[in-house]
Amino acid sequence: MPTAADVLKRALNGERRWLARAVTLIEHRRAGAELASLSVRRHRAPGVPHVVGITGPPGAGKSTFVDRLIGHARAKGQRVAVVAVDPSSPFSGGAILGDRIRMERHTGDSGVYVRSLSSRGHLGGLSSATAEVVNLLDAAGFDLILVETVGVGQSELGVIEVADTAIVVLTPESGDTVQTMKAGLLEIADVFVVNKADRPGADRLARELSRSVEMGPDDEWRAPVRTASALERKGVEAVLEDAANHLQWCCGDGKAVWRRRRGDAQVRLFLDLVAERARAQALSNLEPEVAAALRGFELSPHAALETLS
Repeated sequence: MPTAADVLKRALNGERRWLARAVTLIEHRRAGAELASLSVRRHRAPGVPHVVGITGPPGAGKSTFVDRLIGHARAKGQRVAVVAVDPSSPFSGGAILGDRIRMERHTGDSGVYVRSLSSRGHLGGLSSATAEVVNLLDAAGFDLILVETVGVGQSELGVIEVADTAIVVLTPESGDTVQTMKAGLLEIADVFVVNKADRPGADRLARELSRSVEMGPDDEWRAPVRTASALERKGVEAVLEDAANHLQWCCGDGKAVWRRRRGDAQVRLFLDLVAERARAQALSNLEPEVAAALRGFELSPHAALETLS
């Protein structure tokens, strides 16, 4: 049976089947030491690959938008990887795989790799393994890595710690800028896209977002606001140009912001690993009689906590 090191070596050599196996190892936390030895380009400085996060509320058309971004990037000869974080199945804990179905037209393209990750109930709109999977794809030589979040509204904020550029996709039905601010999306957006722009209210929402962005500090990146229709293939290329401009800013005046986000991602991953280990240890130390008492409402969870050694 191949070791984790063997799997990672073959994955980095471009063998698609082994890349999939390497991602599975990461999801199951079976390659920690080996991952530490990866040559991750973006640990040194922003540039290649460009990691773009796509987030926003459910129904905003994120998956269709990602599909169009893939097409434009491939037309430029870029190798593209997509990490689509799907909702978890309440029974198996696995990803529902809805996004991969929408992107199936790229499955025959050797320059595109699409992988769904289960969110497994993780807050922040991302799987806890997302950052490590992105590092693997970086080391594997992809030029553009698209990270699509699960789309749950207020818990999308984790994307800015993984992505160089965060694109927030909204629709005219998403509500006004007050609702956007409540969800925290105004603070994390590096580019705003009002998708489905043929619908009533698109221009109004775009104007409101532009006014809100203009109220931000003068010395920070000001997120451009675009209207687009991914379904009709309109406005997507302009969004890619905005994302490229933001990456240039990260390489220059915005490098301190970029470094802070990468550092926050390291801290988040550490805390995720601590929480997972603590949960596993607590489960292994949970006595059968204590579990039975909990299920029978004979013991409160707080009281059960005191029984752990």
